[in-house]
Amino acid sequence: MRSSPVDAVVLAASIHCRDAGYPAVQRFVTGPEVPQSVSQPMARVATGDPVVILRQDLLAIRRTVRPPHLVLALPDELDLLPFLVELWRPRAGASALGDHYVPAPIVTGLDPAAFLAELGCVHRAARLWDGTEHTSPLTPAEIAARRVEAAQGVIVPAQPSSTDRRTDGVAALAHHLSPSATLVQVAQQPQTAAELPLSFLRPVPDALEEWRARLEPVTVAPARPGTDLGVTSVVWRARRPLHPERLADALPTVMAGVVRGRGHLWLASRPAAVVTWRSAGPHMELHEADRWLEPGDESAWRGASPQRRTLASWFWHDYYGERHNALTFTGADLNRDRLCSALDAALLDDRELSLGWDGWAAFPDPLLGDVPL
Repeated sequence: MRSSPVDAVVLAASIHCRDAGYPAVQRFVTGPEVPQSVSQPMARVATGDPVVILRQDLLAIRRTVRPPHLVLALPDELDLLPFLVELWRPRAGASALGDHYVPAPIVTGLDPAAFLAELGCVHRAARLWDGTEHTSPLTPAEIAARRVEAAQGVIVPAQPSSTDRRTDGVAALAHHLSPSATLVQVAQQPQTAAELPLSFLRPVPDALEEWRARLEPVTVAPARPGTDLGVTSVVWRARRPLHPERLADALPTVMAGVVRGRGHLWLASRPAAVVTWRSAGPHMELHEADRWLEPGDESAWRGASPQRRTLASWFWHDYYGERHNALTFTGADLNRDRLCSALDAALLDDRELSLGWDGWAAFPDPLLGDVPL
């Protein structure tokens, strides 16, 4: 079943990030019965926190126009999920967006040629706005992958001809990057919103908690089963720490054919740290994102989200605690056995495991440096 919010108001934002300070934010609002008293102030460029500016705009529209639907069109200069968490987060003494709006699914549109070019681009970097500050530099490949992974709906054009399979390949890749997303292929000619499925308009009542859960460093990216036009996803898990030097040696085998890799590691050289793995195209980055929860550390447990505490309880081991490795790889014609065997070979053996933290500290670490925590 398909539908169209013909009475929707559209608030579109353009955000121009700078090397320092707040970005410049320009907005454009259109829709039925939007008065000039609302649209004209928003047409002026504002410099400031995009979260504050857009929250004020959304509340002003709600007070004045009270539309049944509002489309918030956000630019690529945002790291979408952390930005939305900050935008929707309730604040003491201020009106919360959740009191006036119920989020609908996040929808993204893909141009197949541009998307494939972005996934292959790792020679330059950009800094996005994440809702509180600039992110660390990200490659266009990482930005493109995150944009699809955040989406609950993906729109791609229908293939232009029976001989051009590029669009179908991009659709298959998008389905593996965001397995639960609704994928819609539309004709190349401009169409009305009536072409979109009704599910794109349905509210998502617990959206804020879902966004937060997907940002947890120990969250495992879902994997779509099977192979679609050669695109496959592989999940690897292990309950032993990884030897950093052997992992580095295994990377050429592991990364062969991988377009996207996500997850977290338990590195022997960093036994207290949750190390996140992010790879997009030929670029890979390991980053210490958090600390493993320890028994008796009440402040850390209180500060952890409900999703994190649930995952910790689920994976808890009497000796290792919540420590474990979990990675999801997506790519073309991935050899599951070869990939998993290469990672398994990088795990500590029984003798190395018996050395404990003090012994692990002596392992060379070409990935994150030789200085242990």
